[in-house]
Amino acid sequence: MSKPYDVIVVGIGGMGSASVYELARRGKRVLGLERYDIGHAMGSSHGETRMIRLAYFEGQSYVPMVLRAHQLWKEWGARFNTSLLEVTGTLDIIEPGLDIIERGEQACKTYDLPYELLDAAAIMNRHPAFVLPKDYRGLFQPDGGYVMSERAIMTTTAAAIDLGAEIHPRERVLDLAPTAWGGVRVTTDLGTYEAGSAILSPGPWITKFVPSLAGVAQPYRQVFGWFRPLKPELFARGAFPSFTLKIPEGHYYGFPLYGHPGLKVGGPHHGREACDPDTLIRDNRPKDEEGMRACLSRYLPAAMGPALAIKVCIYTMTPDEDFIIDRLPGMPQVVVASPCSGHGFKFASVMGEILSDLATNNTPPYDLSPFRMDRFNGSPLSSASL
Repeated sequence: MSKPYDVIVVGIGGMGSASVYELARRGKRVLGLERYDIGHAMGSSHGETRMIRLAYFEGQSYVPMVLRAHQLWKEWGARFNTSLLEVTGTLDIIEPGLDIIERGEQACKTYDLPYELLDAAAIMNRHPAFVLPKDYRGLFQPDGGYVMSERAIMTTTAAAIDLGAEIHPRERVLDLAPTAWGGVRVTTDLGTYEAGSAILSPGPWITKFVPSLAGVAQPYRQVFGWFRPLKPELFARGAFPSFTLKIPEGHYYGFPLYGHPGLKVGGPHHGREACDPDTLIRDNRPKDEEGMRACLSRYLPAAMGPALAIKVCIYTMTPDEDFIIDRLPGMPQVVVASPCSGHGFKFASVMGEILSDLATNNTPPYDLSPFRMDRFNGSPLSSASL
């Protein structure tokens, strides 16, 4: 066995790639293990882009982290001479009876972020692609947009390797166990490695490593596609924002035309079609496209051109739709970073810092108490079956 590493990172997706980069940047001896190719399309991070919103209605605990993530995406883009963050503004649109706008507005007020409240008429006047009932409302925040998710993973992984990190693609982790000296032993289908600590960020495979999370961390099949608009000029960048749309048909999202001939639309967000990542139907089905067209036909009819591509990914949801960021009970040298509950990739850059801090016994400058593993049942979850 080779000399122990400082940290082993299991899963080189969004959070894992950012973590190996940050650890290598700090001069740590780090090993990254990925069961598939780097940049694969088997998990939760493929599909070119992921939303980043600063008017964060999901909870006030997230806002300081997303502000730091936003800053890092800009800095990393400049550092690596590429674009990782595209600022388009974000527009959250809701049906009556929901408090999403109020929660987003509170985040903006608390952290002094610019925003606008818009009624349906104002939204349609500014962005004629939308067709909305008159009682719908929206919140526009000009600093949001989207992260180039696949590019981010490839860029940070390359940077980590250049800084001395070891990355092993196509190597499946089978087991994690404590060592006699207080570290962690990681066994794969190709070898055994030891480190002082480990970051466990396997996305929808988390319950394969922590079976006690079964019933808490549930993977769901999610669909997104690219549609060629009938009126492309209405969806051009500058004329059309990144958006979320909470409507009776579900929770949808999308982005302006950029770098692809189709308009990217996803949904229904949190569609609640439970799946196993190892047996997931990854091919698109007729009802996948039908579900997205149900949204487009009513609210974005000028986007109802041909579907150029339909893709499938996985969201792993907790009951409260918040993250899990914690040490593994009974094995505190293992940091658990999953699941993201469908809104995690935007945080990957700052999670690289947070998880690196935790793995090296430093205290991150954020309140992570809402993301504890034991919040679901009031008692620590067992790791005995690892």
